[in-house]
Amino acid sequence: MTLRSASRLTLPNAPRQDRPGLAVLSLCTAVALASTMDAVIKFLSGGYPVHQLLAVRCGLALPLLAAFALWRVGSLRVERSKWMLVAFRGFIMCTAYLGFAMAVATLPLASGVAIYFTMPLFVAALAGPVLGEYVPVCRWLAIAAGFIGVIIMIRPGSSVFEPAALLALYSALGYGVSQTITRSLSALVPSPVLAFWGNFAYVVLALLLAAAFAGAEVNEAGHPSVAFLMRGWAMPPLRDLLLMCATGVMSSIAMVCFATAYRLGEANFVAPFEYSAMLWATIFGIVLFSDFPDIWTIMGGSMVAAAGLVMLWFDRQRRRTVVLPPEKAADAA
Repeated sequence: MTLRSASRLTLPNAPRQDRPGLAVLSLCTAVALASTMDAVIKFLSGGYPVHQLLAVRCGLALPLLAAFALWRVGSLRVERSKWMLVAFRGFIMCTAYLGFAMAVATLPLASGVAIYFTMPLFVAALAGPVLGEYVPVCRWLAIAAGFIGVIIMIRPGSSVFEPAALLALYSALGYGVSQTITRSLSALVPSPVLAFWGNFAYVVLALLLAAAFAGAEVNEAGHPSVAFLMRGWAMPPLRDLLLMCATGVMSSIAMVCFATAYRLGEANFVAPFEYSAMLWATIFGIVLFSDFPDIWTIMGGSMVAAAGLVMLWFDRQRRRTVVLPPEKAADAA
């Protein structure tokens, strides 16, 4: 998940090309890279603080994103009147990332990713009150079904309820809010510039957390999510350092692959392949962490995925109805 949807780049002034096969390949590559980053974060979460991993990863990605923005846009400048909104977006994205990273330190990877995929449901729900977009009844029904799936997965009030699931749910909400802000800024601030300043916010947050928890006493036998947040920086051996650095490179490549996918194919055709992240999360969870998803995770995650796919299908039908003449729209439906 890590920084997946909220960090997508679009290529300004790049013409749309219809190459669906390459679009799917690009998206699946991006999802595989993002899922690998999630697994690395979980793997390292037992020995390092989240802010150290974030600082290394985003510190490496920052110059790459700056170079990309300067190449595509020619500037990193943001108009003064837009700074507050850009900064707020960065803050929301940072806290959303922390929520997800702290959640997967405790939860099985498949559970964290499945809960994260409520993010499109939050975006759809916020589109009406925030952006003034019309939200049809069918979409509200899909949103409700998706959140029922979340309740099935996290089972609040039961003896197996894990509070870290609420962190994953907040992560989805935070990324949903940031996506909504991104849509409102898309015509005002080029997305490569937004991506750079969003990544810059992550670096700032990482350094602030490092200063705040320097020398803090951490109960390693306590809750894994809390330890992941409050642990002090540690000098990693070469293997762990290479893994940390690899996440920065994978993050940058994944963003470009996401951008390429949505440039070469229609969003409604490409987006469903993002749900392949659930398959990757399950595989990594079983192979690396011996986490086998239980029946509740499978049932709830399937409902969340189905709700997202239904919304994409309805949106595709609506777009066809708008674009095509009435007689062709009827044929297409």
